[in-house]
Parts: sequence; C-alpha cells; structure tokens
Amino acid sequence: MHIESLELINFRNYSNITLRPINGLNVIVGENAQGKTNIVEAIYYSGSLKSYRTFKDRELIRWGNDKAYIKTEIKKQNNTTKIEILINSQDKKGVRINGSKNIKLSDALGILNVVIFSPEDLKLLKEGPSVRRKFIDNELNQIRPKYHHALMQYNRVLLQRNNLLKSVSNKSSLKAELEIFSEQLAEYGSFIVEARHEFIKKLSMIARLIHRKITNGDEEIEILYQHDGTYFENKDQIKKNLLNNFLNEIDKDIERGYTLKGPHRDDIIIKINGIDARIFASQGQQRSAALSLKLSELELIKAEVGEYPVLLLDDVMSELDINRQKHLLSAFKSIQTFLTCTTLNDINAFHFDNKSVFSVKEGTITRQQT
Repeated sequence: MHIESLELINFRNYSNITLRPINGLNVIVGENAQGKTNIVEAIYYSGSLKSYRTFKDRELIRWGNDKAYIKTEIKKQNNTTKIEILINSQDKKGVRINGSKNIKLSDALGILNVVIFSPEDLKLLKEGPSVRRKFIDNELNQIRPKYHHALMQYNRVLLQRNNLLKSVSNKSSLKAELEIFSEQLAEYGSFIVEARHEFIKKLSMIARLIHRKITNGDEEIEILYQHDGTYFENKDQIKKNLLNNFLNEIDKDIERGYTLKGPHRDDIIIKINGIDARIFASQGQQRSAALSLKLSELELIKAEVGEYPVLLLDDVMSELDINRQKHLLSAFKSIQTFLTCTTLNDINAFHFDNKSVFSVKEGTITRQQT
C-alpha cells in the first residue's frame, strides 16, 4: 500500500498544499519548526483519525481558521481509496470515503495502515505502562476494527463505573449498579485482553528473529503480555476471571474511588536474555529493543492485511547509531517511507534507488532535484 497524494488545507502551519510522494523513500528535510513533522502527523491522522502529538483536534487547525481539511489518496491491493477528513474547532470531525458521507468514523480505520517511529518510541521501555498499552492499542485499532469499538466501549463504561465509585460510599444501594457496570467491563475487557495477548504473542515471535540480526545473535528478546499481575494464558477464562476480579475488588474500589484492576492497568514485559529490560537494560539495549518492536510491527501488519503499511520516521535517524540506522533503512526497499530530518547528512551514507526529497520552509513544500 502507498499514498499517491496528500492535500492539506489549514492544517497546522499549512494553508494549502498538495504532496505527491513516490512509492519509495520520501525525505522531508528542513530546519526545526518549519512544518516537517506536520506532514507526518497528517498522514498518521489519515490512518488512525487521531494525532500522536495532541489529544485536542482543534490544535491541528491553522491559526485564525475554524476548520482543517486532509485528503489522502491511498493505493491498496490495486484499488485507490480517497479519504477526506474535516476537523472543526469544536474537536469534532467528519469523514468521507470516496465521496460518501454516510459512514461511521470507524469505517475509515484500517484503510491506511501506518507505523510511526519517533524519538519518543525509543523511551518505550522506560516509560510507564500507559505508553506500552498505547503502543498495542494503536496497532490493533488498525488491523482489527472491532477492537477499536470494544476499547471505546470499555473506556466509556470504565468512566461511568469510576464516577459511581466516587459517590457509592454514601449510597450502598448503588452497589447493584456497580455490578452491572462490572459485567459490561468484563464483556468488553475479555475481547481486549484476548486480542492483546494474540498480538503480543505474534509480535514476540517476529521480534525475536529481528533482534537477533540487530544484535548479531548476542541477545534474545522476549515480549510478554502482563494481565492483572500475571502472564495471561487461559483465554477461555478471561471474561469469568475479569468479572470475578471486578466483583471481588468492589470494596477496595469504593475506598479508592476508581477501578483498581482490568485491561486499563495491563502492561508489556520486555526481557533481554531473560532479564527485565525495563529495569536493567542499557540505553543501547533499549534502543535496539525499540527498533526491533517497530520493525516487527511492519511484518505483523503485512501478515494481517497482506501488504506493508506506510512507515513514518519522524526525526529518529539522528537518535540511532550507524548500525541501527542500517537495520532500519533496510526496510525501505519494499515500503513507502516518509523520513523527516534537518539535514540530508542523516542519510547520505546510504544509497537508495528510489528516493525523493522534499524541502520544507515556513509552511511551503517543494520537491528537490535528485
């Protein structure tokens, strides 16, 4: 799959631009604060319907305007699909697919698959569990549309249950309502846990092979899904176990005022040579592990949807040494890639047969002769 064209109107610092990338390496070069990352953000938004930089859609709208527009034409499995997204200042958005208005937002998920790699991803091991949960959720939302629905519903019910927990201490009759919310959480949560477990199991198998190459066989990586303090195994018991946990913890939840256990508290354990990498890995090992995870995402999505996703590399080259750059750049041969950098020196050490360079300055973008 690849993007054939990208049009932005009043998106971030762009008033009106159209980009026609090649199905190869697209280098977006320019000084800081000129708009390089905004291009990558718009592509990511086209695939996920959200930004990886802000929770507020209104921040995507160019200063002085009340709407932003993104149009992306995607070639996938020999078919071209046009996605149009209109974002307004009330943090609401509308989506059209091939001109049709009568669609749900979730219908646009999975049309464009993207994997993004930025300096923040290098901190995946050291950051808190919420960052690693986000890592899983972002990919599952793309390859399993039903997962997105289950996650949205789970978070909605969780918010309702937590709000009730804050007031139930003085109204014991509301305990029955808590049990209803617990049943709903177990229903949606069981789908989430099963999907995450399967995703991590597949990801770990792929990452193990990639990590061996990156480390010249010196390290073995293992990725495990940690559910409620234990490594999840028995899929048939997920819903029952979740419900039991929710019901057994009600008194503690009331005391704390929020739901203590559930998929919203889960984590990923990453081990290198059998040792927890979150605690004991060196910075170099952390970066190799993060790189292995990102390259594994590419292969996993290809296995799920039949084509490689679009790869977005946002200012990450300068954070990697020459050996890790080499392994990352090896993916470019068969994947459409957008790479942002402040200088072409970041990639001049490597040869590419299929490369296009775009220069960004003050919200304008021009293709350079190569």
